[in-house]
Amino acid sequence: MKQKRKQLREEQQPADGKLLQWHPAFYADLQIEFREEKEKLKFEREYLLSSKPMAIDVLIIKKKDAEPIHKNIGKIFRKYNIIEYKSPSDSLSVDDFYKVYGYTNFYKADTGKVNEIPIQELTITLVSKRYPRELIRHLKEVRHYTIDNPEEGIYYVIGDILPIQILVTNRLSPEKNLWLYSLTDTLEDMSVTRQLLEDYKKNKENQLYQAVMEIIVKANENRLKEGKRDMCNALLELMKDELDEKREEGIKEGIKEGESLGENRINQLILKLSELNRTDEILKAAADREYQKKLLKEFGL
Repeated sequence: MKQKRKQLREEQQPADGKLLQWHPAFYADLQIEFREEKEKLKFEREYLLSSKPMAIDVLIIKKKDAEPIHKNIGKIFRKYNIIEYKSPSDSLSVDDFYKVYGYTNFYKADTGKVNEIPIQELTITLVSKRYPRELIRHLKEVRHYTIDNPEEGIYYVIGDILPIQILVTNRLSPEKNLWLYSLTDTLEDMSVTRQLLEDYKKNKENQLYQAVMEIIVKANENRLKEGKRDMCNALLELMKDELDEKREEGIKEGIKEGESLGENRINQLILKLSELNRTDEILKAAADREYQKKLLKEFGL
């Protein structure tokens, strides 16, 4: 099957004068969500459907047809899985449903070989922060589908030859879908934020986690500042672990430069960055020792 994949310009969402790129973060987020079964799946971002700018947000292809996907948001998956994502400020409309349904049929047909992709091998997943009330009503009253809600935030659309699901991210379980739940501009639960930081701490060298965390921090900058004390403590713990690792390495090599970076100095650094609305730099400083030293020097700490 000929591939017509291309990176397209991302629609960007302005926030506090900055442009936030939600779709790349969502693409990374999906790979985090499916990390336990990543060997079964192939991810393709913005799969170009034709020579004109008409593209699927994410195409996920199962590498082995017979292998089931156990992740709750991927249980309906077949061979080819079309994903449509709406950023937090956007809504999922009736027309969005028909657009993606049309894209799916176009993807099935535009292969160069008759019935190369059987319709039975396709699925559709629509992702939105908010519950799409008008769309659900339309699917029930006009399409005569039924809606099943097998678990928090997951809605199966029953009655079409294609398996279709709608994921409402702000209703997903933070325990099962921590990163997808947290990919929002209204992150309010500090316990979820702490859980997110703990998981990030374990994976901070991974570029997928860095991409998602960066957009979460930028989108929730004001909310994080409102809970400054709790957030600073959580970030301090994250940075303290990094310092402990550096200190351990230094002792092994007979170098003790890590000792000079005391907890009080790091706490002051976090507070200064928060006050200056530079919250996104806190996580960067936690993961990048050289950048951390640069900031300490900048503030004379």
